Amino acid sequence: MLMKEATARLTLSELAHLGAGEVGYIRKMRYDEINRCFPEAPEIDPSLDLWALFGADGTPLLLTDNRSSTFFKAAEDELRTVSLH
Repeated sequence: MLMKEATARLTLSELAHLGAGEVGYIRKMRYDEINRCFPEAPEIDPSLDLWALFGADGTPLLLTDNRSSTFFKAAEDELRTVSLH
């Protein structure tokens, strides 16, 4: 007896919203990325290590020089976090 493989299909819109409101990702930011992701950020010392929290869809939620703050914000927003390197 042959089993037919089931294939899940998502539209681009469904894929873009996968994890929305449930998952956030944390990653270290380079100085040259700040203005693109956080255009309203004040002038920042380029020598600082910066961390950002983003929604699953890439929406910037928080920029900080304290990595722990990203986890606190995610918990506050009830997001499960993943780290990107």
